Amino acid sequence: MTERNNSAREIAADVTAGRTSAVKIAEAALARIEAARALNAVVTIDPTRTLADAAAVDARLRSGEAMPLAGVPVIVKDNIWAAGWCITQGSRLFANFIAPQDAIAIERLRKAGAVIVGIGATSEFASKGVTTSQLFGPTRHPLDPTLTPGGSSGGPAAAVAAGLVPLAIGTDAGGSSRRPPAHVGVAGFKPSYGAIPYGPGFAEPFFGLSVIAPIAADVADIALAFEVMAGIDPRDPDSAVVAREAEDIADLRIAFSPRLGLDVAVDDVVANGLASAVERIAATGLRIATRDPVWPAGATEEAIMPLQHAGLAALYGGTFRKDPNVFDPDIARQIERGLSWSGAEVAGALVASTAIANAFAAFFSEADLLLAPTVPCVAWPLTQLGPDTIGGRPASPRAHAVFTPFVNHARLPAISIPCGTDERGLPFGLQIISRRGQDRTLLRAAQRLESVLRA
Repeated sequence: MTERNNSAREIAADVTAGRTSAVKIAEAALARIEAARALNAVVTIDPTRTLADAAAVDARLRSGEAMPLAGVPVIVKDNIWAAGWCITQGSRLFANFIAPQDAIAIERLRKAGAVIVGIGATSEFASKGVTTSQLFGPTRHPLDPTLTPGGSSGGPAAAVAAGLVPLAIGTDAGGSSRRPPAHVGVAGFKPSYGAIPYGPGFAEPFFGLSVIAPIAADVADIALAFEVMAGIDPRDPDSAVVAREAEDIADLRIAFSPRLGLDVAVDDVVANGLASAVERIAATGLRIATRDPVWPAGATEEAIMPLQHAGLAALYGGTFRKDPNVFDPDIARQIERGLSWSGAEVAGALVASTAIANAFAAFFSEADLLLAPTVPCVAWPLTQLGPDTIGGRPASPRAHAVFTPFVNHARLPAISIPCGTDERGLPFGLQIISRRGQDRTLLRAAQRLESVLRA
């Protein structure tokens, strides 16, 4: 068997059946990671620990234990606790931090037989839209090393796209595990807030927004990982129950919003590719109506960014005042800005966040699924925070991120699946969004749409 090209489902089946072993699978994954060092997707490895964990999985199988992810090699983002691993948040402040315990999601993955083979790169504190840090440098795009995969889950996404592992676990507080997958041509799922318990782990600057987010080559592997990780846990007061049954996509009211109802620029290749993808989906007999969410006045990412800045300032402002040079300059600017916001301005951002959530709630009272872009552009040069232009207009450093943050503020589930490429072969994604708690319906629908777009 060729482990490189196998899905998580196939690996688990082969390991369970004894056609290969978790140790052999782990050894092959470690060899691929070593061969792809220039990609800088995986920033920490511990072969001794990995192979011991894999041997333990093989022993559990011999004892008769059933494990849905038996032997599946996994990359974990460098801001999620995995017991015994060095987890840094891409920050020099945590360069030597060893996670004292597993996050609940990682604990569940291990129980299901997954084997951690490395830690995936993130930007510092997962707080910028490219994946680079002072500790580890930049992560490169698997299709073009001069480009970025985006951020902040660029390491996990690039690792899956490069075939290093079939499954990676990221986080998503504003699109961090949807945009990089869109840029590298894989799938990334942001569950409903609380669907997968969050923590134990680092103090979180994104209050009430960040989620554990699986990334894989296809939706079926994401759905498998979701089933393993999801479910309420008393250790996380925000963990929530989601609907057990998935609705049939044929019964769903589907809307398509070419720009998510926002006055923003989109590259022609993305706009045309998305429209073509939706036409192909509609040709299968699904009813799709073009319809935009109606946003409150002033609903922009700028209106809600004070929450991120203030969160970073609350956690790291004291250290910043002593030595701002210890931080990535882009993160230092965010902390400095956070220290300058007044209480009223931060409260205003909370008001804007609530208004965005209410607007989405109104939209989903009349629709079940929303199709929209994940990104307005393809990947850009590694040395830049964003592309110079999008849709022929000069682009701000966050213009590439316009279609994902509102979903987090509404705490909805959303997934990005590949839907096209530009003339250079650089991918972009279709974002599918649903009501909070309808994660399984969303995943079933995404599998159906994925099959259409791959045909």
